[in-house]
Amino acid sequence: MAGMRFSPEESPEANQHLQLPQQQLQTGREVASDDDRSVAADSWSIKSDYGSTLDDEQRHADAAEALSSAANFRPASDYSSDKDEPDAETSMLGLQSYWDAAYLDELANFREHGHAGEIWFGTDVMDTVISWTKSLCTDVSQGHIPNHGGEPKPQSVEQDENYLSCWSVLDIGTGNGLLLQELSKQGFTDLTGTDYSEGAIDLAQSLADRDGFSNIKFLVDDILETKLDRQFQLVMDKGTLDAIGLHPDGPIKRIMYWDSVSKLLAPGGILVITSCNHTKDELVQEVENFNQRTIAISQEPSAAKDQETHRDHPPFRYLNHVRTYPTFMFGGSVGSRVATVAFLRS
Repeated sequence: MAGMRFSPEESPEANQHLQLPQQQLQTGREVASDDDRSVAADSWSIKSDYGSTLDDEQRHADAAEALSSAANFRPASDYSSDKDEPDAETSMLGLQSYWDAAYLDELANFREHGHAGEIWFGTDVMDTVISWTKSLCTDVSQGHIPNHGGEPKPQSVEQDENYLSCWSVLDIGTGNGLLLQELSKQGFTDLTGTDYSEGAIDLAQSLADRDGFSNIKFLVDDILETKLDRQFQLVMDKGTLDAIGLHPDGPIKRIMYWDSVSKLLAPGGILVITSCNHTKDELVQEVENFNQRTIAISQEPSAAKDQETHRDHPPFRYLNHVRTYPTFMFGGSVGSRVATVAFLRS
């Protein structure tokens, strides 16, 4: 739950919250048994587009070593592979096998009925993310860095199109690609979507072809072992980091996620993360942890030349967050079910 989190015994809303996928994201497909769906729904409140697996033993070992001193994480030896049953803190939603099956089914539904598939987090959240990101990028293009105290200011349509056409955009864990279609409608032109599920990319490409979005490129690519050889000025993540965290090796893979994203995002670029599993403060803290780790590595005698640039400058800094999501009060605290946070690449 973004905005605040409670343990099950503390929150009377917990059971209702965990049922959001059934209430908000109705679907007629059967990609898993009822018991499997129950495990998935109980582990993550709203479906995501992305999980991740990785067989690169060296990168896995490097991430595990980085975690060895963190008291809140289990050692790597305690984690299981994709083939093991997810435990209470993980979920099928963190496994590629789940998403491969899900998108094959959605692709079949599209071919038979023309259905676009589900919009993760819902249409209202996607619309908010699109409009807020558009205004944020326009402000940054004009040299107006938000002061953390307010929402970006909307500009005229003509001004927006002039500024936004210069931004290169990467949507990681793109799923059906509808987020990129909406960004294209707002004036972004250099658009790329990646997903490690081939079925997702087939669906996204089919929808883009049908709807006339020939400017959007879709590629099969795993963010944790990306083969992309370019950088982007705007990287979008709507549920990807959430799903990665639900993998049995989630903590290790999250470190690998930040390593990859930091290389894909161009200096001065913006990362926009939307999460239903983490609050704004938790995402900011995770970025701060990554910054500290990166600076520490850059100060080691054996640091590579590309790491030396972070000796005095952390890779990311908090830029702004959405403040307009509906909120609720519980136990004297105010929270929301979704958080969208932007970070600036140094």
